[in-house]
Amino acid sequence: MSAKSRIVVGLSGGVDSAVAAHLLKQQGHEVLGIFMKNWEDDDDTEYCASNVDFVDAAAVADVLGIELEHVNFAAEYKDRVFAEFLREYHAGRTPNPDVLCNAEIKFKAFLDHALRLGAEKIATGHYARVRELDGRHALLKGLDAAKDQSYFLHRLTQAQLARTLFPLGEMRKTEVRRLAAELGLPNAARKDSTGICFIGERPFREFLNRYLRHEPGPMLDERGREIGRHVGLSFYTLGQRQGLGLGGMKSGGGAHAPWYVARKDLARNALVVVQGHDHPWLLSRTLGADDCSWIAGAPPPQARLAAKTRYRQSDAECRFETMPSGFALHFDAPQWAVTPGQSAVLYDGERCLGGGVIHATG
Repeated sequence: MSAKSRIVVGLSGGVDSAVAAHLLKQQGHEVLGIFMKNWEDDDDTEYCASNVDFVDAAAVADVLGIELEHVNFAAEYKDRVFAEFLREYHAGRTPNPDVLCNAEIKFKAFLDHALRLGAEKIATGHYARVRELDGRHALLKGLDAAKDQSYFLHRLTQAQLARTLFPLGEMRKTEVRRLAAELGLPNAARKDSTGICFIGERPFREFLNRYLRHEPGPMLDERGREIGRHVGLSFYTLGQRQGLGLGGMKSGGGAHAPWYVARKDLARNALVVVQGHDHPWLLSRTLGADDCSWIAGAPPPQARLAAKTRYRQSDAECRFETMPSGFALHFDAPQWAVTPGQSAVLYDGERCLGGGVIHATG
């Protein structure tokens, strides 16, 4: 990259993208901001008001002295991300739309738009790093282990990584907050977003109610006895503890241990629940994954690696095995609530190799 490049930054209204834009401008680059609107349905409610985010992004752009363009990717999002999100839920799985959003919107539709603006690179506020290793682009974990977001970026390609900068990759969140305050950025103290990218902070079941069919059915314990009713299999995820309506019930005279979702029986429209966080039905030693994406363009050789089956999980040592339709992982220690539809992401040390969508556990 030349000493002074045109770089388009995705400004979300949050503090991370704001500081990323500042750092690039400080380095002498020509920085343009893009605000991405990805969701239009009921966007005027208290939960998902992108106009509020845009006001924050515009205020940041004003302080930094950069131009800001408002771009609507809602149609692409609905076609490429939300439609797949609903398909997965209808199939009884629990998808991760943020992974797909990065691959299809933030680093595809947004990247294409930035290139049309004459940008050499794009940049976001993700906590991750890109390095050239052995002539290829490697995705590395962010230096701040508590904020590392490589899990959500594992579907990026060589072409996408070659055009991407992560200015916060070497920073810790505390440093980002401190710098934002020193700069007088209007969003320096803004809370981090915790909602799914298009749902925002709204109650999740309330949102799904509008899009998924309701087929109530039996809630069964491990012996097959009905101990309650569920409102529809799509509204539950493996390992879920809250919202089951079973608090304080005992199974077969056992202790008042909390109940967890362990299985979904689609054929019988039954939700199977068990008591105790470490119940054997909640633990898996193996998984199978398909719909794979490898950053290097090909799967790694069969070897001992580490994997995450959910964000904010510690790396789990495992043996990686290629399969005709994807790969299998054999874990050294049982993994808790491995969930079909979620991503299994592979790591070799700090290097993210890619991953796939979990379809089976054992």
